[in-house]
Amino acid sequence: MGKKVVTLGEIMLRLSTPGNTRFVQSDSFDVVYGGGEANVAVSCANYGHDAYFVTKLPKHEIGQSAVNALRKYGVKQISLPVVATA
Repeated sequence: MGKKVVTLGEIMLRLSTPGNTRFVQSDSFDVVYGGGEANVAVSCANYGHDAYFVTKLPKHEIGQSAVNALRKYGVKQISLPVVATA
C-alpha cells in the first residue's frame, strides 16, 4: 500500500460543449471537475496511495456530484465540512 496523501483546496467545475460547438449554440454540456489539489489527489490515488481531499462544498446535487467524481477516480475518502445553502 502506498503512502497517505492529504490535499486541501477548492474544486472547480468546468462546463464544455460537445464537439466544436460554441457555448451559445449548445443545449447540453459536459461536466468536468478539477483544480490543482483535486488533480493531485486523483493522481496520487492512481499511483496506489491513500488519497484524501479536504474541501468545503455546498449541500446540494452539484456538491454531491463533485464528491462522486473524485471517488470515481480513486480518492478513497473525502472530508467535507458541508455547508447548507440559503
